[in-house]
Amino acid sequence: MAYSIGLTLYNLAARPVTAAPDPRPARPGGSLVWVQCPEAECLPAMLELARRLIEDDGVGVLLTLGVERPPALPTEALVQAAPLDFPRNVAEFLDHWKPDVAVFAAGEVRPALIHEAALRKVPMLMVEARAPHLMPGREGWYPGLIKTSLAAFRRIHAVDDGAARALRKAGADPEHLQVTGRMEEGSAALAYVESDRAGLAQLLATRPVWLAADVTEAEEPAIIAAHREVLKLAHRLLLILVPQDPDRAPTLSQKMEAEEGWRVACRRSDQDPDTETEVYVVEGGAEYGLWYRLAPVTFLGGSLDGAGCARNPMEAAAMGSAILYGPRSGGYGAVYGRLGAARAARMVGSAADLALALGDLLAPDRAARQAQSAWTISSDGAEVTARVMDLIRNILDGQG
Repeated sequence: MAYSIGLTLYNLAARPVTAAPDPRPARPGGSLVWVQCPEAECLPAMLELARRLIEDDGVGVLLTLGVERPPALPTEALVQAAPLDFPRNVAEFLDHWKPDVAVFAAGEVRPALIHEAALRKVPMLMVEARAPHLMPGREGWYPGLIKTSLAAFRRIHAVDDGAARALRKAGADPEHLQVTGRMEEGSAALAYVESDRAGLAQLLATRPVWLAADVTEAEEPAIIAAHREVLKLAHRLLLILVPQDPDRAPTLSQKMEAEEGWRVACRRSDQDPDTETEVYVVEGGAEYGLWYRLAPVTFLGGSLDGAGCARNPMEAAAMGSAILYGPRSGGYGAVYGRLGAARAARMVGSAADLALALGDLLAPDRAARQAQSAWTISSDGAEVTARVMDLIRNILDGQG
């Protein structure tokens, strides 16, 4: 990889920042795959790749992150902050870790890091690739820099045709570029107790059910209004309501009984729904998997009137529940974008919109079609991840 004028200007354009490095544990013995993940959007797929490499192949994995360290990490994965993109920093990093393969996610280009890895003949792959760009804070125009950096990758897997066009325009070699789609994310399906599901399913029999999950206090009037409206169409409809603040469960139950005249059961009070129950107020926590499994339709709270959706919509999708949500997507904007594009989730802007959408999805065939689309989105990408795994295996075996 030639030392281009663009790289020279890039290295001179910003003064190196002195930062306390992460404490570096000893490099493990055997093969080490280095996964560089700069963005939150690609983190779930990279965590799944790391888990598969560790559990299926028994190789060491080093994760370098440009995002906040996630609470749940694959067992035995080594996690470090990504090195600063200056020659000295990346040389120290590579001297210590000596990776056998490097996997770069998304489209962020770190020229100093890529150049130094190429000099050391570290095989590099780019996966989940989007439009290529320099890392934040190091932007600028440097002749031929991105093209030279992209040339160092043995394979580039683009997420879609638009990303592939941007990569080709930036100079990626078409022979090394392929549109593969997104990689597999770890299963979002939550555990539940089957005996609880079977017992409640028997109590609910053939009743239509919807779930309002993680509802803020400000959203409660909209949920109540929507349920009141749809009860006119389906008088046997049951609402399973999970307040965001679990301590509000008893108060909320009493309020709906007093003001709406509804039959309300409260799980915290050890009450079960019967054939006349119209609202079942429950707590989330470890039982979310149970509620998603029981409800063909789920509204995800915090998204209509709150700080934003706090639950991963893939949880509901993986359990076969059709999804409704408000305009405040929280940290799940990209996920909702994918679900919306596949008509696997529907956005609502008010209590009236929620009632209309809910009434529409009470038709079992419509809810089933949307839920099937959501499940497909939640479970896709397995073939793409398998292809990346095969590339890594071939390189480690000396065949790549």
